[in-house]
Amino acid sequence: MPRRVTSALPNQFGCGIHNTLARSTMSQLSYVGADTSSPWHTYLSQVDRVLPYLGPLARWSETLKRPKRALIVDVPIEMDDGSVAHFEGYRVQHNLSRGPGKGGVRYHPDVTLEEVMALSAWMTVKCAAVNLPYGGAKGGIRVDPKKLSLKELERMTRRYTSEIGIIIGPQQDIPAPDVNTNAQIMAWMMDTYSMNIGGTATGVVTGKPLHLGGSLGRVKATGRGVFVTGREAARRLNLPLEGARIAVQGMGNVGGAAAELFVQAGARLVAVQDHTGTLVNPNGFDIADAMAVLKRDGGIANYREAERIEDEAFWDVDCDILIPAALESQLTPARAARVKAKLVLEGANGPTLPAADDVLAERGILVVPDVICNAGGVTVSYFEWVQDFSSFFWSEDEINLRLDRIMVDALKKIWDTADRHRISLRTATFAVACERILIAREERGLYP
Repeated sequence: MPRRVTSALPNQFGCGIHNTLARSTMSQLSYVGADTSSPWHTYLSQVDRVLPYLGPLARWSETLKRPKRALIVDVPIEMDDGSVAHFEGYRVQHNLSRGPGKGGVRYHPDVTLEEVMALSAWMTVKCAAVNLPYGGAKGGIRVDPKKLSLKELERMTRRYTSEIGIIIGPQQDIPAPDVNTNAQIMAWMMDTYSMNIGGTATGVVTGKPLHLGGSLGRVKATGRGVFVTGREAARRLNLPLEGARIAVQGMGNVGGAAAELFVQAGARLVAVQDHTGTLVNPNGFDIADAMAVLKRDGGIANYREAERIEDEAFWDVDCDILIPAALESQLTPARAARVKAKLVLEGANGPTLPAADDVLAERGILVVPDVICNAGGVTVSYFEWVQDFSSFFWSEDEINLRLDRIMVDALKKIWDTADRHRISLRTATFAVACERILIAREERGLYP
């Protein structure tokens, strides 16, 4: 049986755990690496695969496997009925060698410390892959936000922000929206942090409303990045986008925006899966109608011009491009053996297990990995952060052009690395990113 994390936890994780060290979450968390399907195990496996390509920098490789700092906080709030509820929150800073931490905050009933650790590590790699001056961080609260009123959600957000306020800041760690969080939640976080320091700090979060220092183009930036990298990959495969069949899992800001852009480029959206069901139409969805249903109902289930199928049958759909844009660990080896696509674009973080990666490679299916494919969001977050510091804001066309150029240049360097070493795009992305991270670590040295 896997042993449980005990007082030896800081050594196993390589970081100090502050506040509620021995709370219920820690007693439930299995030894890191025991669950081979866990996000953290997936990340560690990806790091192990890149070590042969790091040369002398490999001496610093343990830096990549140990989060710098993890904060666990109790988030008590008064509910509308007068009762007091407690929620558990996290903020993990994986690596700060290249700059302040950057990463979203998610509200989800299945959030765990181990998941947040993995997401923060992927943010470190992602920021370095597109050469942004950031390290990686991530946060979350274990909660079902749909069960909270708007006022309860605000109180929880403000209390969480106050609790993690000791480690966040415009030059320390900059949160952003993620699963079940949005511009309104970022506004509450910015206001809370600002009130606590006694001055307005717009740069403490990104993904804010426009009139509070948000950036044009931010909402659809991650999906746009998926489209840009997908477009470039399709060119490499000689796969025309005109008439290409697209299947998307998850139709939120990432999957929905990517689907719209692919359809605008002439592709057909033939399958969609979200939390409400799985629908297929070989002739293609009417994207405007589908997005209207999503906006109205919060899910795709009531879209009429498609056939409903079993959720597991999604992985059998005939398509050219598959976009997993939901949660982690969706592409298992068994599902990878059934995929009919020529190209997989990882809109989600960590959707493919390492063993599934091998299956896809053996079948000749190209995977554009999450750490470059979905980096459009953090890239435009960087633009927002820069605009906040200068109080000078760009047009949406300028932002989209800058995003396109950064994504294309980053993917070209990664592809050149993959060709030179004859390795997968994922390993090449890690090679490029980890080299940058570890050079920064080596040049900064150890203090004291």
